[in-house]
Amino acid sequence: MRKLKLIWDFRGGNAYETAKHHEIHLKEYIKIEQLDVSVTGAESLTDMHAIAFLVIDEQYMKPIRDALKPHRGQVFKN
Repeated sequence: MRKLKLIWDFRGGNAYETAKHHEIHLKEYIKIEQLDVSVTGAESLTDMHAIAFLVIDEQYMKPIRDALKPHRGQVFKN
């Protein structure tokens, strides 16, 4: 099964702190919806750009995408 990484982009001086906070909300959503998702994270790409993400099985992408509205996605490779 192919895995997809759903990504939320944050920009500005507090981008990484915002991405970390967004990850908290992603984990809350996972718990509430009882999803089988174990990979989430926040990464600083530059001083002014960070991302929050979660990794899901492709088959669950559409309802999660529609509910959470990520900015983009990509195929996840370990």
